[in-house]
Amino acid sequence: MRNTKRWISLGLLSLMLIKVCVIPLLYLDFEIRRDYIIANLCENRNKPQLKCNGKCYLAKRLAEVEKQQQKQAEQDYVSKLLFQPMDLKTFEIEFQMLRFLKANLITYQYSPDLHPSSLPSGVFHPPSLI
Repeated sequence: MRNTKRWISLGLLSLMLIKVCVIPLLYLDFEIRRDYIIANLCENRNKPQLKCNGKCYLAKRLAEVEKQQQKQAEQDYVSKLLFQPMDLKTFEIEFQMLRFLKANLITYQYSPDLHPSSLPSGVFHPPSLI
């Protein structure tokens, strides 16, 4: 079991290092296979006066990697926005506050028998002049 965990952790570590080292690995690949790239993959291999020497191929690959990393970063950002956990503590505090307020409400009984016509007439009159 312990040996399995070690292999899994080494595998994940190697994947993270590969992700970090993609651009340096592209440069290394370009330097190792420069002659093959110049002879077969270079877009300007039929125009030796440009002295491209495969740099167009390298620039194209770097642009692809940059575009892929940017797309991955956008997807990560969107997924963090969409699936961000709600702040449950504030929701719980608000819910408890509402429950507290509801428990302490004072209710009044309305009596339908009380109408202005049933009140004493001596109370509601305009002030008299003396």
